[in-house]
Amino acid sequence: MKHSALLAFCLGFALAIGACKKEETTVTPTPASLYDRVGGTAMVNDMSNPGTMIEKGRLTLRSVVDSSIFVIAADPKMQPYFPTLLGEVTKGDLTGFAKLSKNFTDFMCVATGSKNYTYGGLNMKAAHDPAINKRIPMKISNADFDAFVGDIGTGLAKNGVTSANNAQLVTDLVALLNTTRADIVQK
Repeated sequence: MKHSALLAFCLGFALAIGACKKEETTVTPTPASLYDRVGGTAMVNDMSNPGTMIEKGRLTLRSVVDSSIFVIAADPKMQPYFPTLLGEVTKGDLTGFAKLSKNFTDFMCVATGSKNYTYGGLNMKAAHDPAINKRIPMKISNADFDAFVGDIGTGLAKNGVTSANNAQLVTDLVALLNTTRADIVQK
């Protein structure tokens, strides 16, 4: 009798445990940030600074920024916005280029979701206001902003990122650039 009571207890306990449904939780994965999608925080060799490591995301963004600066400098529609920079570079002075590259790269790192960099330049409105930033001689129009975005697209392509091989990334980066339109377009 003791055995049958113990057996009944064990069977009842097993049935009770089996009847309890394990609460299912749905874990929604956090989508990768744009920064992660362009390389993230993995450390790689910085070919521009031998012996130095750099986050792959920053290296990618810096490469795109630098390529884009050269594309913009060669674009007759954009040249009127950069007479100071173009004059410096023509004379072999790369100080302004280096500062623009660093500021734009820092901005892009932060805007794409990097946690390891900060942007210390002027806000977008001040940076593109000729009354505040003497390196910009005139206000920017919507058409010229569109040309700028197109030149960034060319800079992306020069670094292997195209709509053909990564349409969503290009779309997301263009959308990110367009979030600055209201501050940059001032005429």
